[in-house]
Amino acid sequence: MTETTRLRLDVSYDGGDFSGWAAQPTRRTVAGVLIEALRRLAGPDAELGLTVAGRTDAGVHATGQVCHIELPTELWETLRGSLLRRLAALMPPDARVKAVTEVPGTFDARFSATFRRYEYRVADTPYGPDPLRRHDTLGWVRPLDLGRLNAAAEGLVGLHDFAAFCKRKEHATTIRAITRLDWRRDPDGIAVATVQADAFCQAMVRSLVGAMLTVGDGRRDPGWPAKLLTLRERSSEVTVAPAHGLTLVEVGYPDEAEYAGRADATRRLRSAEE
Repeated sequence: MTETTRLRLDVSYDGGDFSGWAAQPTRRTVAGVLIEALRRLAGPDAELGLTVAGRTDAGVHATGQVCHIELPTELWETLRGSLLRRLAALMPPDARVKAVTEVPGTFDARFSATFRRYEYRVADTPYGPDPLRRHDTLGWVRPLDLGRLNAAAEGLVGLHDFAAFCKRKEHATTIRAITRLDWRRDPDGIAVATVQADAFCQAMVRSLVGAMLTVGDGRRDPGWPAKLLTLRERSSEVTVAPAHGLTLVEVGYPDEAEYAGRADATRRLRSAEE
């Protein structure tokens, strides 16, 4: 067998023109353009073993996405000093590999991760988002009260069944542990939600944001989103916030010595939950 080297790739992309992360035969996706670029270097039939920390939906952006691949060690040795530059030349301008790091075989971009952190940007100014940020910022026509937003967020932190906020998949759990959920205003006046958890189910972050926005603009009581946690199916009252305001900003990992243990524990947990 050919000796391979595992590489961690840190990736950023503007999700506006992508149909999400996962490769699809007839659609433009982030994984699709990345695989195409890598195979131009490694060969058309290269088995890259591409694994991502979290599959983002269509229209969602990333500044801190992480994935790993396997390259033949001999090829990696020839590309070590030039891979970033070569990928920049081969990939479209709306997707970039920002860093390539050699990692041990125990590193798993998905299962070794300890958290995923997202941010959602909302402009509630009368004139809407700044033109230069319109692709990653939602315009909200009603003024938002930061105190009400944070009061709603507080009731959602912790280990809960988020079925009311998720698109359910057969045999998949909707139990998640949110470790951080809060709102701030940046110097430019934009309201920014930060959401961090061990993992997320499909549409969960945008559903949480959609629910909290109706609290922030005064249409719902601050305790309403938390009350939905008693439901065991998706709530028709929750509107999913548009994808373009959401960005994956960071994926966290333990120390190198703990990669394997974390990956094994996550696999066992997911198997038990499912």
